[in-house]
Amino acid sequence: MIRLLRSLTFFAALIVFWEYGSRSGWWPPLLVPSPAEVGKFLTAKLTDGELLRACATTVQRLLLGYVIGLALGIPLGLLTARFKFLSDTLGVGALGLQTLPSVCWVPLALLWFKQTEAAMLFIVVMGTLWAVLLATDHGIRQIPPIYRRAAATLGSSGIHLLRHVLLPASLPHIVSGTKQGWAFAWRSLMAAEIFVVIPSTLSLGHMLHMGREVLAMEQVAAIMFVILIIGFAADKALFSP
Repeated sequence: MIRLLRSLTFFAALIVFWEYGSRSGWWPPLLVPSPAEVGKFLTAKLTDGELLRACATTVQRLLLGYVIGLALGIPLGLLTARFKFLSDTLGVGALGLQTLPSVCWVPLALLWFKQTEAAMLFIVVMGTLWAVLLATDHGIRQIPPIYRRAAATLGSSGIHLLRHVLLPASLPHIVSGTKQGWAFAWRSLMAAEIFVVIPSTLSLGHMLHMGREVLAMEQVAAIMFVILIIGFAADKALFSP
């Protein structure tokens, strides 16, 4: 409770300072909107339902791409940790591709899939996959050799060894990788929604882009705030437990 009150007090003071600075003219209102203007925009978009539709579209894309990234990354990480050939080929490639900014996948996605949902999905999966693969590979390699030898002595091998020894022992690394993959998926999706425009679909990235185009900084700040709230809620709901 004390930590919660401390956090709420800090952010309340920050908002008060922000509002006071805006009213005092410390910065141009066109570039830095006041919290009141941001609040008005959020209220209006919540009332007409646009913000909820945009959130639903963005979260749906995020979850789908993230789940596919996990479904590919964890098995591939297990394989690269198990086979030397895959470690020297796919593992090395994954190490390089993880450092590639998500926006670099946008031109390929547009060329291959055009302005479609498939392009969005491809970018999100590429942003998630490599972090999860490397975390899984690293987790398996960090398991003390005595675990394998003890399990083998007791007759464990193959799928049984993987399920009951290797995966539980590497779980902290895998969870860390999934959390990192979630952050990369968010960044990838925002890049995708800004550059891959589907006119019939409203999303947070599209609203962020439109706010920048028309110099509506209260819209930009409001959408950034919504993205932060969704990210914070997902971290508390999925990864903190």
